[in-house]
Amino acid sequence: MIRLIGYFFGMACVLFLGVAAAAAIYLSVMIKGLPDYEVLASYEPPVATRVHAGNGALMSEYARERRLFLPIQAIPDRVKAAFLSAEDKNFYNHPGVDISGLGRAVMLLATGGPMQGGSTITQQVAKNFLLTNERSFERKVKEAILSFRIEQAYSKDKILELYLNEIFFGLNAYGIAGAALTYFDKSVTELTTSEAAYLASLPKGPANYNPYRHPEAALERRNWVIDRMAENGYITQSDADDAKKQPLGVKQRRSGGQVFASDFFAEEVRRQLIERYGDKSLYEGGLSVRTSLDPQLQIMARRALQNGLVEYDERRGYRGPMASIDISSDWGPALVKAIGEGKFVDLRDVPEWKLAVVLSTSAKSVEIGLRPGTDGAGKVEAARETGTIAADDMKWAYRDASGDRKTARSPDGVLKRGDVVYVEPLPGDGRTYRLRQPPKVQGGFVAMDPNTGRVLAMVGGFSYAQSEFNRATQAMRQPGSSFKPFVYAAALDNGYTPASVILDAPIEVVSGGKVWSPDNYGEEGSNGPSTLRFGIEHSRNQMTVRLAQDMGMELVAEYAERFGIYDKMLPVLAMSLGSGETTVMRMVSAYAVIANGGKQIKPTVIDRIQDRYGKTIFRHEERTCDGCNANDWANQEEPVLADNREQVLDPMTSYQITSMMQGVVTRGTAAGKIPVKDRDVAGKTGTTNDEKDAWFVGFTPNLVAGLYLGFDTPAPLGRGSTGGGLSAPIFGQFLADAAKLMPAERFHVPEGMQLIAVNRKTGMAAMEGEPDTIVEAFKPGTGPADSFHVIGEGENMSQDQILESSPQAQQAVTSGAAGLF
Repeated sequence: MIRLIGYFFGMACVLFLGVAAAAAIYLSVMIKGLPDYEVLASYEPPVATRVHAGNGALMSEYARERRLFLPIQAIPDRVKAAFLSAEDKNFYNHPGVDISGLGRAVMLLATGGPMQGGSTITQQVAKNFLLTNERSFERKVKEAILSFRIEQAYSKDKILELYLNEIFFGLNAYGIAGAALTYFDKSVTELTTSEAAYLASLPKGPANYNPYRHPEAALERRNWVIDRMAENGYITQSDADDAKKQPLGVKQRRSGGQVFASDFFAEEVRRQLIERYGDKSLYEGGLSVRTSLDPQLQIMARRALQNGLVEYDERRGYRGPMASIDISSDWGPALVKAIGEGKFVDLRDVPEWKLAVVLSTSAKSVEIGLRPGTDGAGKVEAARETGTIAADDMKWAYRDASGDRKTARSPDGVLKRGDVVYVEPLPGDGRTYRLRQPPKVQGGFVAMDPNTGRVLAMVGGFSYAQSEFNRATQAMRQPGSSFKPFVYAAALDNGYTPASVILDAPIEVVSGGKVWSPDNYGEEGSNGPSTLRFGIEHSRNQMTVRLAQDMGMELVAEYAERFGIYDKMLPVLAMSLGSGETTVMRMVSAYAVIANGGKQIKPTVIDRIQDRYGKTIFRHEERTCDGCNANDWANQEEPVLADNREQVLDPMTSYQITSMMQGVVTRGTAAGKIPVKDRDVAGKTGTTNDEKDAWFVGFTPNLVAGLYLGFDTPAPLGRGSTGGGLSAPIFGQFLADAAKLMPAERFHVPEGMQLIAVNRKTGMAAMEGEPDTIVEAFKPGTGPADSFHVIGEGENMSQDQILESSPQAQQAVTSGAAGLF
């Protein structure tokens, strides 16, 4: 018997040693193939890049995994308690593996059951960071080995920190901070017990506990977590009962940011970040970007441009409904379905406008049904809202798309039942609306600080949802006459004065065997000899060509490139009238140089960029300040910022051309279009051939802005559609709003500048009491001409013809004014 027992004992020992050897060999093989757990020490999870406006408000986020990293010290105890109760109540006591849980998993596998997932937080860290989601025995073994090693290498708090920042919560939210924002639109520190419990329930199966698709399962799972929190002593039973009475309360965060109408600006920032740092840094690098955007000015710019586009578009008549749908049954789901099918553009970034379907029409009004809301799962809400469009609020639609022919006399001649339209609520009872249509004409707008180049507002079109193409930075358009100030600036910088006289008369230029004969706009004809001021105030083409011809186009091209309007300008005379192509951003930047006294600026939409650790890796401000970081004050002088910007234009020339462009606003092509009177304003209109583009760029001492209107595929805007008629009023509306935020200032007159009264027509010094005079600015050593000299004389007109064409010039010569004769 003893021998038998000994035999069996020996066999058991041999078997045990064999199993142990096999296990050791198996484990050694497993260990050799294990990933390096030490990489967790340098773990840098993919973190969202956040873009902020100039005032700190969040504009947009960019991430493949919507995550914000939070150190364990910043996570409240109640949030930790919720996750420990839901996932691993013995986390702070076990060595990395829950032996009983592992035993259950092995037994299940041995009996043919499903492979269970990681049962402890440490095992989940091992799986999520170092292994795959493969459900196999080998993976469980590797997971257990790594868990022991992780527990030996890192503290429990570090492991919990890794876990809470890595896990997926659904709705593209990763990490506890991202989940709190996504589901409740609040920070982790603001989460209530019930909210923390719901988030703790999600890692087990985000899709199974989706608050919109499975609200009952989500509530049941949340309550289970709350009960576990009470059972583990983290909260009292009374607190648990109160928490379970709370609704889920999910308030899904609106995608995008908090800054209204900033889509075009944010997209420009995104493009620049990718160009500077690459795609991976943008979507995973956790950059913090502070932009130059002023949210208030952005709203003003958007409103001004949209109003101008809509006003122009409605004058051209109605193009018909967005679509037509069947509303024989409930019109709410039918309208929502049409939106989902993409039958028309949903202008989600124009919240003033509402989508509606026509329910009935009559000779006096139209009854409409407004687009109903939907919940997070896309289910159409039961409430239905209706309204009315009165006949007087859609009279503009009685004309066809050409705007020339009246096609209807009442609303029922324009709309029919089932038509999908846009409407805008009118002040009053909330049930009356005005008919709207998305304009086909587009435009770009930029506002900038002329002293720093910081872009304060940018609008790339009527709606980002309608078209993501940014016409402020991407559209290459002819600037037309808005380019002329740079021709005149080149002249003033090279010996001409504002009182220099140029011949305004027909001119023919022969080039390559072809004759080019530019005309002045409209039917104004020619004005004979006129001063530079008159030429720019009234945008005279023939004068500008003669001036450019007299200077030489090489000089004009040099100045255009110096101001950054073109990279390489073709030095031909047609370019002096703005026939080249450039962008609104470049034109506004060039005008900013004039506005700030001739200093070169670098336009920027980004002030500063910080990496995920808060280190500044880019800053737009390049000026240096010695002494700004003094530790204490010892009666030293205040530090002065060293201005190292290049001087690209004489400050006196800047003031001269600015003064001349003030005349454009007060009595020239933009007269009466800028309602601001409490501050100095200068600017220039621009209209291209066939009125395909209408421009205005203007500035005050502390703000410069510019815009154009035109079709994306250039086409005539219509006779009379000039920069003065279309674009200047838009600039005027914007400036009137912006002026409420900025102090009124006057343009600075450089020291040494001489102010002398001259005759408006002849440019010669005015006698005391002489009518029709103006005070002009002259540089030291210059002044009004002593004799009547006309630039361009002899080019297509003789002296006698000049005098004959201009009674003012004839009078100046015969009277002997200014010592002549």
